[in-house]
Amino acid sequence: MDVFKKWGKIVVGRFSKVQLLSIGIIVVIAFFIGDSNVFNRFNNNMRISELNKQIEYYREETQKNKEKLIELNSSKENIEKFARENYLMKKPDEDVFIVQ
Repeated sequence: MDVFKKWGKIVVGRFSKVQLLSIGIIVVIAFFIGDSNVFNRFNNNMRISELNKQIEYYREETQKNKEKLIELNSSKENIEKFARENYLMKKPDEDVFIVQ
C-alpha cells in the first residue's frame, strides 16, 4: 500500500490535474470507445474459437471423405454398392423397395 501512495505522490507531483485528466480520457477512449476496444476483442476471440472448432470439424470430415474415396476407388463392388445405396440404382432384374 505504501508503494501505491509513493507512486501516487510522484505522479501527482509531476503532472497537473489537466494532464492526468487528459491521459485518463485517452485511456478510456482507447479501451472502451475505439475500434479495437475491449468488447470487440472479446467478441473477436469468441469468434476465433468458434471458427477453430469449425476448422477441426471440416478437417475430420475431409479425412472421412478421403477414406471413402480410397474405398470407392479400390474395387468395382464398392462403386456398385455406393451407387445402389445413395442413388437407388438397380440391376435390370431387381426391384427396389424404399423403406422410411
